[in-house]
Amino acid sequence: MQYTGAEIVIKCLLEQGVDTVFGYPGGTILNVYDALYKYEQEIKHILTSHEQGAAHAADGYARATGKVGVCLATSGPGATNLVTGIATAYMDSVPLVAITCNVILPLLGKDSFQEIDIAGVTMPITKHSFIVKDVNSLAATMRKAFQIAKSGRPGPVLVDITKDVTANLCDYDKITPVIIEPEPSYTQADIDTAITLINEAKKPFIFLGGGAIISGASLEVREFAAKINAPVCDTLMGKGAFDGSHELYTGMIGMHGTKASNLGVSDCDLLIALGARFSDRVVGNASKFAVKAKVLHIDIDAAEINKNIMTTAAIVGDLKEILGEINAKITPKSHPEWIEKVKGLKAKYPLNYNQDGLSCPFVMEEIYRLTDGDAIITTDVGQHQMWASQYYKYSKPRTFISSGGLGTMGYGLGACLGAKSGRPEKTCINIAGDGCFRMNMNELATASRYNIPIIQIIINNHVLGMVRQWQTLFYEKRYSQTVLEDKVDFVLVAKGLGCEAFKVEAKEEFAPAFLKALTLNGPAVIECVIPEDDKVFPMVPAGAPISDVFDEKDL
Repeated sequence: MQYTGAEIVIKCLLEQGVDTVFGYPGGTILNVYDALYKYEQEIKHILTSHEQGAAHAADGYARATGKVGVCLATSGPGATNLVTGIATAYMDSVPLVAITCNVILPLLGKDSFQEIDIAGVTMPITKHSFIVKDVNSLAATMRKAFQIAKSGRPGPVLVDITKDVTANLCDYDKITPVIIEPEPSYTQADIDTAITLINEAKKPFIFLGGGAIISGASLEVREFAAKINAPVCDTLMGKGAFDGSHELYTGMIGMHGTKASNLGVSDCDLLIALGARFSDRVVGNASKFAVKAKVLHIDIDAAEINKNIMTTAAIVGDLKEILGEINAKITPKSHPEWIEKVKGLKAKYPLNYNQDGLSCPFVMEEIYRLTDGDAIITTDVGQHQMWASQYYKYSKPRTFISSGGLGTMGYGLGACLGAKSGRPEKTCINIAGDGCFRMNMNELATASRYNIPIIQIIINNHVLGMVRQWQTLFYEKRYSQTVLEDKVDFVLVAKGLGCEAFKVEAKEEFAPAFLKALTLNGPAVIECVIPEDDKVFPMVPAGAPISDVFDEKDL
């Protein structure tokens, strides 16, 4: 049967099991929106306030559900407004398909109205970018886009379609998607080598990255840690793969990692990196990272092996599958002296903060208490992001959603809307600083339009907190353009955008406001006013080894 290209786009989305898309219409994509109108009972479309919000929402949906997120935009500025969201997904390996439309084929390359080579623009920040100029290749391209986005190491794919293709007719037959499992690229010898290294280790340490979440390897990771009796640290992206309240857990590693993790990894004799890419924020000075240790690296992307840190041995493949094989073959280990030493580090260097007044660490601990640790937390980027990662104990995968690699301010609110859309049964809370919140606070209008019951926490210190922290510590307190003292009233803004809003200035005010927000069947905003000079500790100076970690007492 023949359908228009626009209808084929929708049919392909349905083929792939897509139930929710995020976007913003415009001239060149009108045919797709017209087709979407006919299928509104099968695919929910959420109209965001800005295309960047649509990309972040699709990203948050993907991270929360494990499915491919989908966003739509028109040509020109609509398409370029997706770029930051696409780059965010690319850096954190998030499966996303961005669908844009362009001018008709005869107008391509002529600087036509709202024309841009979005496939070229996004080439460095996608797994693949397509431009469809023939309706006969449209269905195959759509299917390929989803396959690429979710296979191997996931990531974003862009499909740009000329407007005439969306109007042209073509035969279409439904095809059930086939999951193509790649052939294992590792050998039994690789597994045996890993087991030998583990057997020989006296002081092993497990280091979890985002790949542990993406592969769905949480249960295998927990079994592995118990079997080899090793402490566990994680990156920002790995949170929830291992229970944050477990006795073997030592906290995050890296620039704002715990002293127990940073000093423990610096002293271990075998570092087992699972689905991690050894980013600069994690390793600090690479030449001085874990110098006492052999390194066993397991990752699905061969390009990550020996890219930043040289390994002793590596296994390239799916982490869940590989750990399953190792767990089946390895015998239980015991390292009592090593475990006691690491426990000693945890006891000697606990996370701590000033208890006198309202602070973000206090807010995070209260949220953890009031939600029984069973919420999805999204964040923006900065001090609040670090506090949210430190003081809420993540026990399940896909419950901490944050921009790690790109560090995108303004990410969290859109991501929270996407997460709640994909996981409506979960309490979804976005933690943002006042600087980040200003960037995409227009998405509160999206939350109120669809009555999406998220809770937006604004940690308001009236400054760009993380930049100010660096200016305080390393720039002799020259606070260039980081003070945000002005007349903006976030409570009035939130109410003007259709949300309930509360202002909290003391510790005892937070729990009542939060409990009230939980009872609302709609979006709520809680502004928490904290001191401008609260700082995130521990900290490692840029370029220093992670063993140089310091806290406020050290200063």
